[in-house]
Amino acid sequence: MQAASPSGRLSKAMVLLIAALLTLRLFAMAWLPLMETTEARYAEIGRKMLELGDWITPWHDYGVPFWAKPPLSFWLTAASMKVFGVNEFAARLPHFLCMLFVAAACGRLAASRRDTPPLATLGLLCGASLSLVSAGAVMTDEALVVGTTLALCGLWQALHGPRYRDGAILLFAGLAIGLLAKGPLVLVLAGFPTAAWAVWTGQGRRLLRDVPWIPGLAATTAAAAWWYIAAELKTPGFIDYYIVGEHWHRFLTPGWSGDRYGFAHAFPPGTIWLFALVATLPWPLLLLAAASTPRVARTEPASPDVDTRSWQAYLACWSLAPLVFFTAARNVILPYALPALPAMALLASHWLWRRVGAERKHAWIAGGLALSTAGVLGLLIHAERAGTFGSSSAKAIVSAWEAQRRQDAEPLVFVTERLHSASFYSAGRAEFATSPAEALKRLAPNGGFVALRGDDTNVLARFHCVTQRTDVGGFVLLRVRESISAACSANECAPAIVATEQHQPQCQP
Repeated sequence: MQAASPSGRLSKAMVLLIAALLTLRLFAMAWLPLMETTEARYAEIGRKMLELGDWITPWHDYGVPFWAKPPLSFWLTAASMKVFGVNEFAARLPHFLCMLFVAAACGRLAASRRDTPPLATLGLLCGASLSLVSAGAVMTDEALVVGTTLALCGLWQALHGPRYRDGAILLFAGLAIGLLAKGPLVLVLAGFPTAAWAVWTGQGRRLLRDVPWIPGLAATTAAAAWWYIAAELKTPGFIDYYIVGEHWHRFLTPGWSGDRYGFAHAFPPGTIWLFALVATLPWPLLLLAAASTPRVARTEPASPDVDTRSWQAYLACWSLAPLVFFTAARNVILPYALPALPAMALLASHWLWRRVGAERKHAWIAGGLALSTAGVLGLLIHAERAGTFGSSSAKAIVSAWEAQRRQDAEPLVFVTERLHSASFYSAGRAEFATSPAEALKRLAPNGGFVALRGDDTNVLARFHCVTQRTDVGGFVLLRVRESISAACSANECAPAIVATEQHQPQCQP
């Protein structure tokens, strides 16, 4: 029996490492609680969509529409929870599947060429840090990347593949998905690299001639515009906030104060490039190391042919377009680099194949995947020991409340900023107060529970109306007795708490 070649063994090692990373991600999806703020907020919006049966308007809170994003990712989350129940794994599963779809699309595109190995492409994409974080995190960005990847893979196939019509269908289907995932941004992220590539390679006429733009864009508009119209009719003001606020002020106005649902970031211009570097770790380090090694001897000409140069230009434009577009933006976050990752993986796979050859390429990628796997394990262990997960989510404190309450009339009031994970895990029953005094008034006359951050309990915890204290994950759960909660709120505790908050002499309990 013939022994496997070194290249074959390395290929098997890559497959095993990719499988290990995906298994770790699936485990984390089921094990980790939903994290504040983004993930818990989007999961809660999906839960409310399912609870209310409203598939047109996403709701930030009961009676407060969420105008910041289109509904596709919330549809996916709500549909998954309808099938698998309301839990963190069900909320995350469709976003994991979105990233698997992106990886499959990249692998299929790579397989259509002889100079871009599919397995290497999958390894590079799956091992990138932002891919690992995004695969299974509840965000809107995964659905957007499905749209941009499908559109740009389809465009290349429409211009170069044997099944041109299928490529055109994929192109316009991707644009429709992007419009329902994150809005007109998809037109920029797909159109900008397409135009840049056409100018770079002089293929503008071919691009206009060979792609059915008019019927394709008409179909794209019909597939997405109905929701925008329905959303505006249902909650007037949506289009003005979404188009002007989310697509102008969010990116160009530092510290934009019009954000209804959070706060605007204010990073220096060009921060997106730093985010891209972090998003692709550990590959920049390994690719630099590979570049310092001797070039492998190859039989084909050193200078690439016209088709290869066009392919390289296409991937370069696709990779750089999101980074160039967001360079001037100051209100950016790490996931904004995600649409560039599929093309970066394809380009790096192509470059490694030309630079170091098949066997050494597999060795470099297997080493990077091993680093990614070790990094994920290390971060999970460190965060668990440090209590990071518990303090970033209200799951544990809500579970403690559900275990201790004797009846539905004992509410849970948080004295903190709104925690979306508290709303998710309590099925919308958690309430929020701005002060301990307000919390006590909310509980009168039937009593209930007050949840505070661990360092905020010194005032309330020493009054007689508090009969039980439970410390859970950075929070403290205080039980307020039913029999005296009204008197405590009106006559004893509340005035003393207010006096203490105002730094006045406090009364004794």
